[in-house]
Amino acid sequence: MLTINLLRRLALPALGAILLLPPTARAQDEGDDTAAHRPTGPIRPAATAAGTSASAVATGYFLIPVAPGQPGYLAASMGELRPNHFHGGLDVKTGGGVNKPVYASADGYISRLKQSSFGYGNVLYITHPNGLTTVYGHLNKFECAVGAELLRHQYEKQTYELELFFDKNQFPVKRGQVVALSGNTGGSAGPHVHWEVRDAEQRQLNPLQWGGLPEIQDHVGPILQALAVEPLAIGARVRGRFERALLVPKLQPLAGAHTTWPDTIACFGQVGLLLQGFDRFDNAWNKNGIQRVTVRVNGQPHYQHVIDAVPFPNGSRQVNNFVDYFYQHTTGRMLQKLWVDEGNDLGFYTPAGAGQGKLNVEAGKVYSIDIELADSYDNKSTAHLVLRGEPAKYAEFSGAAAAPAIPKLRYDITRNLLKVTVAAADSGNLVLRRGNRTLQIRPSYAAGHEATYLYDLRAGLPDSLFFEGVEKAFDRQVMIPTGQETSYTTAHLNLIFGPQTLFSPLYLGTAYHAATAAAPETWTIGTPLVPLYLPLRLTLKPTTPPADLPRTAIYSVTAKGGRAYVGGTWNETGTQISANVKQFGQFRLYTDTKAPEARLLGRQGGQLLFRVGDDMSGLASYRLLIGGRFRLLRYEYKNNTLFTVAGDTLGPALRGPAELRLTDQVGNERVIPLSL
Repeated sequence: MLTINLLRRLALPALGAILLLPPTARAQDEGDDTAAHRPTGPIRPAATAAGTSASAVATGYFLIPVAPGQPGYLAASMGELRPNHFHGGLDVKTGGGVNKPVYASADGYISRLKQSSFGYGNVLYITHPNGLTTVYGHLNKFECAVGAELLRHQYEKQTYELELFFDKNQFPVKRGQVVALSGNTGGSAGPHVHWEVRDAEQRQLNPLQWGGLPEIQDHVGPILQALAVEPLAIGARVRGRFERALLVPKLQPLAGAHTTWPDTIACFGQVGLLLQGFDRFDNAWNKNGIQRVTVRVNGQPHYQHVIDAVPFPNGSRQVNNFVDYFYQHTTGRMLQKLWVDEGNDLGFYTPAGAGQGKLNVEAGKVYSIDIELADSYDNKSTAHLVLRGEPAKYAEFSGAAAAPAIPKLRYDITRNLLKVTVAAADSGNLVLRRGNRTLQIRPSYAAGHEATYLYDLRAGLPDSLFFEGVEKAFDRQVMIPTGQETSYTTAHLNLIFGPQTLFSPLYLGTAYHAATAAAPETWTIGTPLVPLYLPLRLTLKPTTPPADLPRTAIYSVTAKGGRAYVGGTWNETGTQISANVKQFGQFRLYTDTKAPEARLLGRQGGQLLFRVGDDMSGLASYRLLIGGRFRLLRYEYKNNTLFTVAGDTLGPALRGPAELRLTDQVGNERVIPLSL
């Protein structure tokens, strides 16, 4: 180990401030391309007459699981860019309702099912003779004998949350057989069936690779919303600056259009391209992902990615490196990088040479760029721009009258580069200080009364920046490398970074704020504008350990006062608490002494319905006993309810004395007596 020593808050009616455990706090249920399964030509399903039976729709290996033979619509496509993950399949609409028949997509056997309140909710897996597995998520009910088997195991284990695995002889199914009813369970934002195809390596594959889905029609290409050109090295420039140039079409973009930027863009050095866009299917207005992007430079292949196989589960978080995460979270505009960035281990890419999609622009040369966007049906949109190689020229200061009387310094970090901008009456050298040592840096370029200085942080981190009597502290203490386990320790915290915690080297800043009358101790670790790939191990060292250790845990907090339970384990001496975190930010310790709450809302269709919640750590477990006997409950976090289910043949009748037991994440328990 290398050691370097240097919520959201929800409100429930009539229950006060309630915080339920968000779906991101639970492990998400469970995607390079598989050439053997890739179609050799474009996919263009033919129209199918309404009323065709499931067994008659046999144009492809896989049957669509919802209303086969009827016109169908998708709420989401394969590879769509989502917060913290790629969408790993197709979301098939169910007309806004639940309990629609869900059909097996091909012959096989039910190999696995899981019943959960989070992630995929109720999910079914069917393994097929070709070694692939189809996945059906957000279901309401499992049909056939497997549903009864699940219920038996739930009563045996006395839990709703359960996962079962089966061998190939237990529950065989035929293509077109009804295996479940659709729902809105787990992390679903509305009724639909989440449908995936997975291979033996658990990669999520694009179901449209196989064709044969005439129910889903798509006849227009994607829509390009913006392009961008970005300098990627210390000597690179775009329009004479070390800044991104954003190119937005002047007219409203159209599906399948060709977009041309008439003006050449002056560039020099290593640059990268980015784009923003989306796709739509016929007769649907929701925005979907773009399947394939191809770049040609001066008529020659330069770059291509195809999102048809997503490694699962960890590879899906590479979406935060596939896009410009910082830009997305500061501007709201999601730009896809058209190069393979550092730390990107996805298999989406056609080999693009040593540059991996980056372009080296030389002085005096012209680069004709053609970009093609395509969907799974091979509908296309195109864009064209021209880059002209032009070295940056230093411009003298101007507009001194508008300059501030006292110089102003600001800085940010891009990749390994420190970019300092100084607003002053005239230019001079920027001084970097570290201990008793200083380094003078000349300005890289100027614009008006502002000069820009660039410095490669791999040469060493400064303590402060100094310009003409004005000093600004540098708030990063250490560089954390990638590819190895690394720890960083201060008097107030300890951090352990695994080999894959980071996408790229991190220039880390931390801060500790002692407790005040207004707020408890606060630890700041990095910035949430920098994503983590895999979790970071965080240890906090409070100045005064809390009196109630078992019920005190780590919470992430926001500037507006929101908080989300993280958890943590105390050491034997009660002086340190450790937890895995998936995001940088601010953290505090809170003690939760209040048990969860619930009230009986009534009986819907003869079934019990409760409103539940917890004000801090979140609901961890629930248990309904009627006459001392266990009765199964389902939990729906989206509307904070617990409810019994019709058709439960194993539990006791809903009458007589009963009690509802609720426990939160830190062990607070409430027992609510009931008379049914």
